[in-house]
Amino acid sequence: MRGQQPGSAAIGMAFLRSAAGVDPFYSEVIAGMEDVLHRRGMRVLMQTVPTLDDELVVYRRWSENATVAGVVVSDLTVGDPRGALLAHLGIPHVTLGEPEDAAGGAVVRVDNYTTSVRAVEELVRLGHRSLGRVSGPLQLTHTQARAAAFEDAIASLGGTLITAVGDYSATSGAAAITELLESPQPPTAVVFDNDVMAVAGLATAQERGLSVPDDLSIVAWDDSTLCRLATPPLSVMSHDVRQLGLLAAHALLAIVDGGEAQDVTAPLSTFVARGSTAAPRPAPPLGSDREPRATPSAPAYP
Repeated sequence: MRGQQPGSAAIGMAFLRSAAGVDPFYSEVIAGMEDVLHRRGMRVLMQTVPTLDDELVVYRRWSENATVAGVVVSDLTVGDPRGALLAHLGIPHVTLGEPEDAAGGAVVRVDNYTTSVRAVEELVRLGHRSLGRVSGPLQLTHTQARAAAFEDAIASLGGTLITAVGDYSATSGAAAITELLESPQPPTAVVFDNDVMAVAGLATAQERGLSVPDDLSIVAWDDSTLCRLATPPLSVMSHDVRQLGLLAAHALLAIVDGGEAQDVTAPLSTFVARGSTAAPRPAPPLGSDREPRATPSAPAYP
């Protein structure tokens, strides 16, 4: 059987497997989807896979078994094959992000470029000129959009930028901030591409003897509960992630119900200042005995 079964009571969403489990971002997306789907007697079928190729296999199996009424696609890559395959299989789909080709599906656009520029503007406004960034995987199109925005904003506003690459896990966030702090000119502020890495980065900085925000400012990305429970609470580029799931569910159900594919844009993120950001501490005078900002021998995040 090709395509979805009209009576299917599930919307599928597949994720690349992580040792840390599902990112809080996607937990909130799914919660927003369920707010809509529950009223229709539908549910979210979540599947973790080790590779993108395995995700394509899952879609083919879902099609053969008429398992889902539609699919939500996220974490786009350059030349992403998923939309085209889903269109070929006849499965309605909605893409979160900025697809090169929506392949007949709906789109919920997320403006990562403008959000990244705003993050740089806020830190520059505080007086930071040496910025660090801990990115997600480089093959993701939203990582690339953020990278371009950071570089453009730094070039426009003045300052320097150093980037370390993570994979959204706590371990990679700890390793990345260690890399930044041990660079010849460590940043005075660091922006993380997700909350899990930011919380791990905060813990690592503190273990190294740094005071946040006196010695180092930290900005997280999505404003999950992790950020608000951290000590100090993390400043964020905040957006309503649950609303993103709600928009995705509505756009997908419109196609399932026989309507036209929608192309909507999620609200822009806003900067929320909490206890992890402040103006940079003035540089010590020449000859000062003040301790260095980082102590490389301190332990990393477990």
